[in-house]
Amino acid sequence: MNEVPPLLPESNYILLSELMLSLTTALDMTEGQPPEHCIRCCWIGMHIGEKIGLSESELHDLYFTLLLKDTGCSSNAARICELYLADDQEFKRNFKTVGTNLSSVINFVIRNTGKNKNWLTRITKTIDILKNGDSYAQELIETRCSRGADIARELRFNENVALGVHSLDEHWDGSGRPENLAQQNIPLNSRIALLAQVIDVFQSEHNFETALNEANERSGSWFDPALVSAINEIGKDNEFCTVLTSSNIIDKVMALAPAKASILIDDDYLDCIVFAFGKIIDSKSPFTSGHSERVAFFTDLIAIEMGVSEEERKWLKRAALLHDVGKLGVSNTILDKPGKLDDDEWLSVQQHAQFTKDILSKITPFKNLSNMAGSHHEKLDGTGYPNKLSAECIVLSTRIITTADIFDAITAERPYRGAVPVPKTLDIMSENLNTAIDPECFEALKRVLDKLPKGLITLDSTV
Repeated sequence: MNEVPPLLPESNYILLSELMLSLTTALDMTEGQPPEHCIRCCWIGMHIGEKIGLSESELHDLYFTLLLKDTGCSSNAARICELYLADDQEFKRNFKTVGTNLSSVINFVIRNTGKNKNWLTRITKTIDILKNGDSYAQELIETRCSRGADIARELRFNENVALGVHSLDEHWDGSGRPENLAQQNIPLNSRIALLAQVIDVFQSEHNFETALNEANERSGSWFDPALVSAINEIGKDNEFCTVLTSSNIIDKVMALAPAKASILIDDDYLDCIVFAFGKIIDSKSPFTSGHSERVAFFTDLIAIEMGVSEEERKWLKRAALLHDVGKLGVSNTILDKPGKLDDDEWLSVQQHAQFTKDILSKITPFKNLSNMAGSHHEKLDGTGYPNKLSAECIVLSTRIITTADIFDAITAERPYRGAVPVPKTLDIMSENLNTAIDPECFEALKRVLDKLPKGLITLDSTV
């Protein structure tokens, strides 16, 4: 059996900006946006900030507000599917291009509500949305903004960043949400971030000229007119526009002043960041609430039982917390489907493991975790995904995460069934030894369960 590979990062110095910037890949997927959306927003917003004369500390807070603006995006995904009977990623992507007039909004609702449902269901749901759409929108945005601000605080950013995330959807004229703030009452970081977001959405969908036209049309309603004037001036800079659509925009954003400040991230802070992103992952679906945390919990206990060193366990636990980050790229219409998946849907689910590998491989301190975390659906008999690895290619660390993941997946409630009691779960798992589950890891799990205090885990799978 392969041992846990060395997991120590090359340096204790981790550039916070690099870590946050890399993790935005997952947020872009959740929002249905093209890759590097948050990074382009950062490029746009930072130029606005510099143009209006923000101080060094203000630019620092703006930089991270722009990167973290979508940290709450996963928290309303399931609700969007439920309310609109729509693919959450497609719905979010399309909604960002809707005009500001009522007819545009109504047309969007009619086109996007229940797209794949029968006509009776579509009509019934559309009428419901037209009748209650205002309260639904308030709920969705409030959930997203509040959760995003909470995550920013958990990531140890200050209130300027947290409030900038919270008020992203406020409009200059007071017509925004969640608090109907107006003009100077809206945090400046929020005003800049919303403008940067709309500019990028429309330039990605069309071109920069169209984006500027959209910004000017919304000046005084959605946007602070002074900020619109600033982006109009910035738009005359050919280098700015060239970088905005170039393949090296990541390097350019990393070269901005706030990105250059290295900070020493100790184990505690790194765990804080990983734990916060675990919450973002688990917020995607009501059926995965707490999943990453529980998988990490049982992964650590199994690792202790199997004699894994303390240093290796730290990185193994982090891999467990991030093992499903790729699910942020899967629609909730699939994740929460209360029935059997068709072939295309099953293929989409399988892609999440590769997404996990791709996301983590781009993050310097997590590169060594990418295969370990992204291979948790590989099987010892070579029939797993995404790469159909053979047993000798599946390391012990992955086998431990797989065992913990399967245990939690069976004992947790799912959209198509209730939670399975622990004894029955162990029976099911025992039938999959040497195929999906490593026998030694399974025996370690059973010993762990025997040692847990009574009441910590019950037959109804409450952990």
